[in-house]
Amino acid sequence: MVAKAQSPPAFTMCHSEEPPTTLVVGFAEFGLAGLTAVDYLVDQLDLRQTGYLEAESLPTITPFDKGRPRHHTRLFSDGDWLATLVGELAVPVPAASSFGEELIQWAEANGIEEITILSGVPFAHGPDEHVPFYIATEDYETACLEAVDIRPMGSGFLDGVNAELMQRGIDSDLRVGLVTTPVHQQAPDAEAAVRLLDALARIYDIDLDTGPLEDFAAEVRQHYAELAARIERAHEEQSPDDRMYM
Repeated sequence: MVAKAQSPPAFTMCHSEEPPTTLVVGFAEFGLAGLTAVDYLVDQLDLRQTGYLEAESLPTITPFDKGRPRHHTRLFSDGDWLATLVGELAVPVPAASSFGEELIQWAEANGIEEITILSGVPFAHGPDEHVPFYIATEDYETACLEAVDIRPMGSGFLDGVNAELMQRGIDSDLRVGLVTTPVHQQAPDAEAAVRLLDALARIYDIDLDTGPLEDFAAEVRQHYAELAARIERAHEEQSPDDRMYM
């Protein structure tokens, strides 16, 4: 008996109104710092949901809170200049290309000019490296970082969705920047999320109170702990051994 071939993962962005020109994204990754940061950003800026992303032919999750389900990847907007994408779905590396392609095509078709990725990264580091770093296309660096005191990341590699977005930024007029910081195994790593939000506030001159973030993180810790366990299992099963950031 021949096994039926599995369809490749497919993703579709659905939205109810035209998004602003700036998009900030955070995905379910090790430490969940980027996801925690954008989730908190939505809460603090009182952004409203304007869309979501559908996934087909991919083991997925349906998060719920107080008995009410929600989409795993949700789009929010302030109706002015800022949109955020909160991604609770852990996208496997083999599906990153189709996920990134759908997000990029949607962004370019809807007038997105700039994408900022918030993402923690696990790497050996000392106390003086508990700071944000950036990886950015030249046009993003010129537009957003020349007056901001954030260090560039040294040599290394991006993979997954982050790599897909950055590659498109290299080859197109879409400005793409990634703000990253060391993360630890606890989930969510609220201190790392604070560093990411602090950097974002300086980049975009946002008045953002990160004081309540520890309490916010505690409220969602159990949910995120379960999500982190899923991500760690996927990381062990699907990621190559030679990924590195330096």
